[in-house]
Amino acid sequence: MPDMSAHLALTQLVPFAAEELDKNKVTPGVLGFVVFAALALAVWMLMKSMNRHMGKITFEEAPDPATTGPDTPKATPAK
Repeated sequence: MPDMSAHLALTQLVPFAAEELDKNKVTPGVLGFVVFAALALAVWMLMKSMNRHMGKITFEEAPDPATTGPDTPKATPAK
């Protein structure tokens, strides 16, 4: 039964702690700002890295078969 006494102690402590907490004065505080700033910095660094990597990609699109003329040789399929 030691678990039951710990549970009873917690149920007695929680209302006492809640009485001291004023709901009108609760703010995120410094920790909330630090976490938000860290997330914003991480997103900015990821976007910068993605932009750099996307700039390195070279892509040449294949010509549209509908616009090629009849004199253009057709590729033979590999066997």
